[in-house]
Amino acid sequence: MAIWGIKERYKKARANDIRGSRGIWLGGGSPGNDATVDYVNLNHAGDFVDFGDLSTARALNAGGASSTRVFCTGGTAPGKSDIMDCAEIASTGNFTDFGNLTDERGYLQGFSNNIRLFATGGDAASNDYKNIIDYINMASLGDAVDFGDLTSVRALATCQASPTRGITAGGVHKPNGHANLDIIDYITIATTGDAADFGDLTAIQRSQESFGSDTRMCMTGGQAPGTTKVEKIEIATTGNAVDFAESTSGTTENARGTSNNTKGVYGKGSVQNTVLQLNIQNGGVATDFGDLTVARTAAHAASNCHGGIDQDVIQRPSVTYMPGSGRGFYSGGATPTMVNVIELFHIPTLGNASDFGDLMNITSNGPGSASNYTRAFHIGGNGPSAIQDDIQSFEMASRGNAADFGDISSDTYGMNQGSINSLTRAVFGGGYVAPGTVDVIEYFTMATAGNAADFGNLASATQHFAGASNSTRGLFMGGNPSVIDVIQYITIASTGNTTDFGDLTDGRSSGCGISSSVRAICGGGADPSMSNIIDYITIASTGDAQDFGDLQTARKMPVTASNSTRGLFMGGHTPSKVNTTGYITIASTGDAADFGDLTTAKSEGAGNSDSHGGLQA
Repeated sequence: MAIWGIKERYKKARANDIRGSRGIWLGGGSPGNDATVDYVNLNHAGDFVDFGDLSTARALNAGGASSTRVFCTGGTAPGKSDIMDCAEIASTGNFTDFGNLTDERGYLQGFSNNIRLFATGGDAASNDYKNIIDYINMASLGDAVDFGDLTSVRALATCQASPTRGITAGGVHKPNGHANLDIIDYITIATTGDAADFGDLTAIQRSQESFGSDTRMCMTGGQAPGTTKVEKIEIATTGNAVDFAESTSGTTENARGTSNNTKGVYGKGSVQNTVLQLNIQNGGVATDFGDLTVARTAAHAASNCHGGIDQDVIQRPSVTYMPGSGRGFYSGGATPTMVNVIELFHIPTLGNASDFGDLMNITSNGPGSASNYTRAFHIGGNGPSAIQDDIQSFEMASRGNAADFGDISSDTYGMNQGSINSLTRAVFGGGYVAPGTVDVIEYFTMATAGNAADFGNLASATQHFAGASNSTRGLFMGGNPSVIDVIQYITIASTGNTTDFGDLTDGRSSGCGISSSVRAICGGGADPSMSNIIDYITIASTGDAQDFGDLQTARKMPVTASNSTRGLFMGGHTPSKVNTTGYITIASTGDAADFGDLTTAKSEGAGNSDSHGGLQA
């Protein structure tokens, strides 16, 4: 990018003028229920590509998005569903559970601004049409709650939102002989209460596609009868819709649409993969945009740049959270019951952990971990009923649940406790694979979802060792089944077997690693009794470890996270589970001091951060 291009983009960022650009198509019928999720850059016409899958296949669903998250709510699967699942919109991967609607229903409709998501109307499990308006706050996991009621019961309506208002238009009114409707309702998003009358469509209609800007809603197609006419309303006013533009011939029903605030994109209808585009301000005649990966009908569409996402409330990253600023995470573990919770610390500031989200699968007993500036990984582990081979990932910038990234080669637990990765590559090794401990080392590229590949081998089959790295070298420290003091290393950018580095001051397993770009730390563990030892080495050299200091209490299986200056030892087994978190300053020596507490006493989870030693240039 040219210097002046960078300068102009910087100005736009400071003015909060930069929106997202991603459009998402969610599920649908093809003609059976489909779990496919597609995405595309809405700024440029072209074909969609695969994003991942919904947690369950369904059609006639609703949904919406904020600037960071995309949601699918309800639908038919084939029975009516109350599922709400979500994904981080800037990533790819499968959707995970968020909560539930107030009741099971399909044929509903959804809209959102950047804070709240709504699901309105629909056909319930009892085949009764509803006037329900549900809502959630998209930043916080949980079930939907009641907002109020539409002006009448209905299904198969269409929806749109500005930053302040939500619109529900048309639909079918079952108690009146399945009569189609021309009603337009509106709500004020920041309040709660019943919808009010806005005006009427130009004709009775159901199953329309819709899209809009932060001021205008456009509607086209439908089933009563099918039409190529595009009509519009101005969202801030009230009044009847008026004719606006023309779509292409053959546009019918249930195709749904979304926008990037200036361009509307919507499906051509029926079981097709064609997506059309129309300028929201100028109208005219719609043209071809591209194709979905799967022909379908009755999907829902959403984007991180639609009319309901207000430019004034999207802050530049430096205002709210800058990747690499010091977020530390504890995921999974045992309390002693296995848990799926992800907890968050801010490493530069003393204090207690807070809830971040949930893992996709519950695991403990030494899952692997890795992270870059934006994405964290929880690898394998022992589940409640079986050992796992999942690689789970979550985006560290916004609170939310983990999603499926890929698989490791075998169901494994007892891998490196502490991250081994560069900015691009994650490495993990050893562990227990039935019927015994293994020496396998694997890796994957963190930017691209997929399965792990073979890297090389440890010097011997080992599990429960401490892991640490800078951007070039990864270290495996100690371990068992026979407690050892060996330190091994690899060069992360290459592949191959480990090389001897030196020895710890005391042989032990189930310790955990911390690193800066210069130093690696091994803390805690068992030899076989609980240990409070903290050792350190200089990563760029080879040689034996030296004494750093002591943990507050002797423990094994703590979980660690670090930035370039400070390391945290979180929880552990003493032998009872503890929630205590201690910290050290990596460049100095000395005993750990109290940092704060986890929300629950636990051990055997995975630790990550957005700024550890492996991320140093």
